[in-house]
Amino acid sequence: MGWRDRLGLRRAKRHGKARFDRAAEDSDLKALIEFTKSRVGVEFFVEPETFATSTTAVAVATDGEWIRRRVGSPDVIRRVARNLRAPVYDVQIVGYPKRMREWTARNKRGLSLDD
Repeated sequence: MGWRDRLGLRRAKRHGKARFDRAAEDSDLKALIEFTKSRVGVEFFVEPETFATSTTAVAVATDGEWIRRRVGSPDVIRRVARNLRAPVYDVQIVGYPKRMREWTARNKRGLSLDD
């Protein structure tokens, strides 16, 4: 048995599911919604599913503050963004905003592993 079989890589790839990640939960969407309602100018950036993680979204405020949460699929965050009247972008196309990188650099010590 090869290492790909032992780790389940072939099975995971066949099904298109993230193998090492937990599923998106209601609390993930609630966190994104609360963040958006409590900040100014929030935009969503959808990150694609990878082998290790399911689809995630990053909510970035005007000042660059941000959070990342699992969303399950791009359609879910698009519906949430539409209800909140917030723009949503594909991070593979537009990249991350400069203000997010600047905020991260300023607040490096305050970041937790959940962000």
